[in-house]
Amino acid sequence: MTALAAAGTMLASKGLLAKPAPAALNAVGLQLYTLRDELAKDAKGTIEKVAAAGYAHVETFYHYTTATAKADYWGLTPKELKALLAANNLKTYSGHYQLNDFLTRGNGNMDALKIQLEIAQELGQHYLVVPVPPFMLIDKMKAADYQFMASQMNKAGELCKKAGMQLGYHNHFWEFKTQDNGKTGYDILLSETQKDLVIFELDLFWITKAGFKPTDYFKKYPGRFPMWHVKDMDKNMPNPIPADSLNHGHVMNIVQSIRYAEVGSGVVDFKDIFAAQKTAGLKHIFVEQDNIYMSDKFESIKQSIDYIKQHLLK
Repeated sequence: MTALAAAGTMLASKGLLAKPAPAALNAVGLQLYTLRDELAKDAKGTIEKVAAAGYAHVETFYHYTTATAKADYWGLTPKELKALLAANNLKTYSGHYQLNDFLTRGNGNMDALKIQLEIAQELGQHYLVVPVPPFMLIDKMKAADYQFMASQMNKAGELCKKAGMQLGYHNHFWEFKTQDNGKTGYDILLSETQKDLVIFELDLFWITKAGFKPTDYFKKYPGRFPMWHVKDMDKNMPNPIPADSLNHGHVMNIVQSIRYAEVGSGVVDFKDIFAAQKTAGLKHIFVEQDNIYMSDKFESIKQSIDYIKQHLLK
């Protein structure tokens, strides 16, 4: 029996298999990273306010000291977090998980993947999402690194499939750097992963900030984007990252020139993007705002969901 098959059998034997059941698209989710500081101070009260703002589901984010550490969600075990969400009528279909070792050439350690897959299954999630390449390599990523990532993601996708889940990948801007083979890292990941094993969670802000159009990717890779992060770009800083900076600049320097906004208050053309949702294969949407500048962060997430429900969902 292969290691992947054995791991799938192990998960099944623990009663952790789950069948994905898509939510109605009008059920807007929140990526909890948006409220990371509030959750650290008061997880119970924060979750209650997320539900009160009108959200129907949440996406968790990596919150462990190391990839193999025991899961700790602001002092809650996965079982306790699941109970807290249920008490507030919130679902969790997806989570972001750290797979640095698994995705690094010369490493490929599968132990972290298996451990975090169990955590996702314990929460009842349907998608295990890779939110970033190995972070220490971001400024050094080459085509070969993305090709290795794609190969590893296919393996992880196979394991997830055996466990009744799907593997996903969430982008930022660095994946759109043109690599030494003439392709962007993002195109390498899309073209070298199997569509039945790996889905893509498109961050609408980051692809736009990188100077690319979401709708072009929907046409090129139809059906591969069932999840979106819906976040907006400040009107005072609307320009895409210059191509020279994108291809040759340092990530942390670029990040300093970026500012976010509540959905509907910035410059991203969401109506054009949402008009192509069928081509994308859209199933779930999540509000995310990496940094909130309003003094009341709960008012911020309320403003975003209200705009989505009133103007983008039919």
